[in-house]
Amino acid sequence: MPLFEYKAVSPSGETVRGTMEAASKEWMIAKLQESGNIPLSANEAGKGGFNLDFLSLKRRGMNGREVGQFTQQLATLLGAGLPLDRSLQVLLELSENDRIKQTVSSVRDQVREGGSLSDALDAQHGSFSRLFINMVRAGEIGGSLDTTLDRLADYLERSKDLKDSVISAMVYPIMLMILAGGSLVILLVYVIPQFTPIFEELGGDLPMVTKMVLAVGRVLQNFWWGLIGLAFLGMYLFRRMLADPEKRLAWDTRVLGMRWVGDLVSKMEIARLTRTLGTLLTNGVPLLAGLSIARNVMSNSLLRQSLEATTLKVKTGGGLAHNLAETGQFPRLALQMVSVGEETGQLDVMLMKVADTYDKEVRITIDRLLAIFTPAITLLMAVMIGTIVMSVLMAIMGINELVG
Repeated sequence: MPLFEYKAVSPSGETVRGTMEAASKEWMIAKLQESGNIPLSANEAGKGGFNLDFLSLKRRGMNGREVGQFTQQLATLLGAGLPLDRSLQVLLELSENDRIKQTVSSVRDQVREGGSLSDALDAQHGSFSRLFINMVRAGEIGGSLDTTLDRLADYLERSKDLKDSVISAMVYPIMLMILAGGSLVILLVYVIPQFTPIFEELGGDLPMVTKMVLAVGRVLQNFWWGLIGLAFLGMYLFRRMLADPEKRLAWDTRVLGMRWVGDLVSKMEIARLTRTLGTLLTNGVPLLAGLSIARNVMSNSLLRQSLEATTLKVKTGGGLAHNLAETGQFPRLALQMVSVGEETGQLDVMLMKVADTYDKEVRITIDRLLAIFTPAITLLMAVMIGTIVMSVLMAIMGINELVG
């Protein structure tokens, strides 16, 4: 039998790595689940295989929006009393995209052959995340698949709304910067150089500001390729720096310390973490396993490291809120709400409320930043363009005085 490498989360919340001889990947995953583990990745030893990273929605099958739509429609059909295979057939007939049809058809065929929905989704490498598959499996075991899918659809929709709100809010300032930057380049590369022959012909010493503007224009004209190369080199070196765990930790720590940006990043991370953990707990995943899985949605390594330390402390005893507070990285409001959830036995409910609260906080923070950022960009660009125009006018006036 072939040898498989695997990574899973144990019931105690620890990440487990190992190898196992198995007839197939599916058989090995079933064995891991029987022992209470939650599989995260599996591939044949010595081969690249595939990696089922948590919340990875790669575009091999369906993208994130399509997965959300599929989930909501399937939940609706199952809630209306249709059998699973018939529901999948209806979704297949409704699909217009060949890529979606291929995925749904594969899932339907495996279900008709006697497989579970979670195993069929697991076989669609890359389309469905580990969170998705494990929640579906929990819904199948608990006999509440339609309810579980409905919760999943809500989770995906809210996560998408938060991401879309951030992207939408950034469109205007980015477009403003591009247009303003383009205007500056046109002025420096095409307009200002037209005055250079005039200045040289009339002679006279030019003002320092004019000399600087002309020098910048010459650099942009003659060495634009070098500037582009430096920009790409800078991005490459920055990405290499972030690939180093220690440097990434130092950078993420610095980001959280920034006055406005750090506050926004912290709120986004907390909203993502609490919604994921709350969704996992609602569907019966133990707290320790949920913490081990949920920390993978956090992109900031300092917060992720803090959550790892919290997981270890929760394992040895103590409440979640208390151990989160000891890290010093989580805001007091979130800690108070988590504490109330633990005291009332409704931790999953309170985590979802924390997520809703910080979703709103993220939107408010973005609006405030834009209220400052957009006028600041406009003013800065106006000053820069005004400086360029004034440098030309000062040179012309100085030359006229010499001629007069």
